[in-house]
Amino acid sequence: MTEEPEPEGLPAKFELLAQMRAAALGSASDQAVERQREKGKLTARERIEKLLDPGSFVELDTFVRSRPADPMPVNRPWGDAVITGHGTVDGRPVCVYSQDFTVMGGSLGEAVSQKVRKVMDLALKVSCPVVGINDSGGARIQEGVASLVAYGEIFAKTVESSGVVPQISVIMGPCAGGAVYTPALTDFVFMVKGTSHMFITGPEVTRAVTGEAPSLEELGGAMTHATKSGVAHFASDDEESCLDDVRWLLSFLPQHNLSRPSRVSTTDPPDRRDETLDRILPENPRAGYDMRSIVSRVVDDGEFLEVHEHFARNLIVGFARLDGHAVGVLGNQPLYLGGALDSDASVKGARFVRLCDNYNLPVISFSDVPGLVPGTQQEWGGIIRHGAKLVFALTEATVPRLTVVTRKAYGGAYMVSARVLNADYAIAWPGAEIAVMGADAAVSLVHRRALAEADDPQRLRDELMDEYELRHSNPYAAAERGYLDDVVQPRDTRAHLIRALTALLTKSVPAPNRKHGHIPL
Repeated sequence: MTEEPEPEGLPAKFELLAQMRAAALGSASDQAVERQREKGKLTARERIEKLLDPGSFVELDTFVRSRPADPMPVNRPWGDAVITGHGTVDGRPVCVYSQDFTVMGGSLGEAVSQKVRKVMDLALKVSCPVVGINDSGGARIQEGVASLVAYGEIFAKTVESSGVVPQISVIMGPCAGGAVYTPALTDFVFMVKGTSHMFITGPEVTRAVTGEAPSLEELGGAMTHATKSGVAHFASDDEESCLDDVRWLLSFLPQHNLSRPSRVSTTDPPDRRDETLDRILPENPRAGYDMRSIVSRVVDDGEFLEVHEHFARNLIVGFARLDGHAVGVLGNQPLYLGGALDSDASVKGARFVRLCDNYNLPVISFSDVPGLVPGTQQEWGGIIRHGAKLVFALTEATVPRLTVVTRKAYGGAYMVSARVLNADYAIAWPGAEIAVMGADAAVSLVHRRALAEADDPQRLRDELMDEYELRHSNPYAAAERGYLDDVVQPRDTRAHLIRALTALLTKSVPAPNRKHGHIPL
């Protein structure tokens, strides 16, 4: 049997297709790539390769390009200014898009929007996270209003995906104007120090309109958004460490809102005791200490991924594991403002609790809070409204919620750890104080006249404070009324939390018949 001859011209067609694919995969000029290198930036394709498991990336829409309509530029590169596709992170599917600044400045037009929305649709269909890597000069001016519509279409798709699949934005270059709202709508924002910038209006416009003269870094750099605005959840030293942190974050998250985070194996015994916890609190009840040191001694292998590390530092939030189960951690931080809650901390906590509740992550709270920050700045800044957000988020959450009072829980801030806000399990350490206020302030307020008339006011004060602590502020008074489930030795905290969490993993709460609650935004 003889082989049939190949149709005439077929090898030439294959050669043409090969050339087209090579052009699509390497459409950036050498000069543009070199400029990226000089800034310490990776290319769009290199970022995807470092994010995903080796060899797992499957590219989509390799040959999509902009429409050839006037006054479009002659340059119409294959794939346009974004690379899209899917792959895996630690073997789990992830969809990804990476804007390519070396191609037309990464500008966004119809073709780019089409590609981004298509990969986001895929993530919804297969129920997996989406990672968007942003590095763009903004809207493609040559496409006029069509480029603005393109942004709007991505906004709408991001909102549609919100709360369904995890969405992570990685800022690795400029992100300005309306483009900033796409990452702002996602669950997490990563930035890189020195090379990432986000702002509505740039330094020149700001200078012309307001007279202020901020630098690019001051206006919208990574640390600006990590410390002042709270827009950035993570600020990394370089792009590679940033992508490593994205992989780490994904390890704590489920694939979608109807699944649970994966349980990982651990050699850390669930009944492990840590004797140092018995001595970790300072002798001076007003002295600060690092709440993270308690968290790291309780969770598996001391591993804690802090979120919003540089913003509202009087409250810590982040991810850890207990007996292999991923959990969200919320804790007052006595090193800053004594751990008192202010407006920024309340919003930070509320957002984090709602995210954990959405993605089926139990919330573990460590409470050491003297109250709410006083003063006109906080009152005029809306601490009532912002504090209500945290109360709303905690009460609304249906995931398992466990709380530990380590030292004190005073006033309205006590509600963060209270059973009355639907917490499932509440414990305290033996020296904890739970009351309207501390003994010193309470005695001064309630017994002001008696102290003023006493022959020995200090002795009377000490006696009254002892009585107040015995009757009102010690944890056994709260446990007697069922407000605490137990008073435990600090060294046994881990074991108690894991036993409670194990029992609560099957928790189910029927949803009320409503469209959604009205959180005080």
